[in-house]
Amino acid sequence: MQIHGHVDPRYDAVRSAFAANFAGAGDVGASFCATKDGEIVVDLWAGVADAETGKPWERDTIVNVYSTTKTMCALTALLLADRGELDFSRPVADYWPEFAANGKAAVNVAQLMSHSAGLSGFKERVTKDDLYDWDKVTGLLAAQAPFWEPGTAPGYHGITQGYLVGEVVRRITGATLGTVFRTEIAAPLGADFHVGLPASEDDRVAVLIPPPAGQGIADMSDRPLTAKMATNPAVNPLETRTRAWRGAEIPAANGHGNARSVAVVQSLVANGGVSNGTRILSEAGVRRALEFQIEGDDRVLGMPVRYGLGFGLAGGQLPLPNADCCYWGGYGGSLVINDLQARTTFAYAMNKMAGTTTGDMRAFSLAIAMWQGLAPG
Repeated sequence: MQIHGHVDPRYDAVRSAFAANFAGAGDVGASFCATKDGEIVVDLWAGVADAETGKPWERDTIVNVYSTTKTMCALTALLLADRGELDFSRPVADYWPEFAANGKAAVNVAQLMSHSAGLSGFKERVTKDDLYDWDKVTGLLAAQAPFWEPGTAPGYHGITQGYLVGEVVRRITGATLGTVFRTEIAAPLGADFHVGLPASEDDRVAVLIPPPAGQGIADMSDRPLTAKMATNPAVNPLETRTRAWRGAEIPAANGHGNARSVAVVQSLVANGGVSNGTRILSEAGVRRALEFQIEGDDRVLGMPVRYGLGFGLAGGQLPLPNADCCYWGGYGGSLVINDLQARTTFAYAMNKMAGTTTGDMRAFSLAIAMWQGLAPG
């Protein structure tokens, strides 16, 4: 397997770990990127973007990263808060009056960011085509009663979080979340990440390979809330091959990018609001991602979690080296980790999916190799 890209000599072990993912973990096409102090120190890609045709994974190949998209949604909200346009402690209904229906008048924006608003799925039957109708979906969520008392427990808002936060962003700015993200964050950084992919970029998209039978997101748990999140509508990786999915804005799930673009954007968090020499947020503004909101057994994921403002925090299911880390992963295995103490970001994106929503050993092995390279001595 030919590995493309470059690695700072301090992190040579990362190249070996990346190659091992193809040799032993079955990777088909993938990319990994790491930044240190806002600069790229590892940028690797290899394999094929389409297993059926053998089309190679190129430097500019992009792929649907599912819930890793949520970190871009979170950064967009953090940017508005940094500017004083959004107050996480205020009720959602202050920005979106219709949201107050059915006992939600006191639900605040921080609860949307931390998966604790009780809106982890839809009560009414929703089709895959409904996901492409922003007004319909946000109208349903505004009218819906919570599944549990908001603020009392975490429960992963797998698809709904992006619509909820995105509608708050739209009410404040008058623009869609994908538009605000593109114009205020991605474009200034030159980051090739899209929430709402133009048709002109379709040829660059790697084809996702669904998890093995019986290992999909709907098979993860027999919890009723998990089933509602995963089957209403069904989360089907084959849908990511359609123009409708790619072109829509589903800010919790349909972002397209590669490890490089994820790392360049997310290094804003690890590097005090600056990436590639461009300041987008203040350091205090990005550190708000670490503000603890809630912890406990996640009612949807069925595992211990600690949530900050839009990110998972150290102390939950994922082992992290210090309290100044935050992360999120996407269905199938994509992952981004921000270590604010080491001022480093790691990102992994691939097309062969595993039955995971929080990353797997392919990404973790790369992160471990990076941390070993960062260690003094």
